[in-house]
Amino acid sequence: MRTSYVVRRPVDNRYLVRERDRRRLRELGWVLLAAVPVALVLIGYVWVNLELLRCGYRIHDLESRLQARSRELNILELEEAYLTSAARLSVRGAELELAPPDAGRLLYAGGPSVTRGTPVNGETQ
Repeated sequence: MRTSYVVRRPVDNRYLVRERDRRRLRELGWVLLAAVPVALVLIGYVWVNLELLRCGYRIHDLESRLQARSRELNILELEEAYLTSAARLSVRGAELELAPPDAGRLLYAGGPSVTRGTPVNGETQ
């Protein structure tokens, strides 16, 4: 039978103060100093790629809008050509029972605004 003569007392660590490990703090500083530039480069890389992607989507959107406007312009030009064709105008005039204009009453765009048979600037014939 063993007997122990040691009296166990509770350990009170309230008054213990842990000393700062300056070497550990210095190592943490070096790690942060090395990690911050790498993190900044990665953030910059991601930002540039996101901007490229955003600009690509914007270019695609603008190109599709340009194509739609081009198609719309072609349709409008065809409609204008159809509506202003001489054959269509003569048919439409006949439907409305309009007579063709007299040659003396015609005004031409870009030319002198003089009708035939009318004196220019009060000149007599």
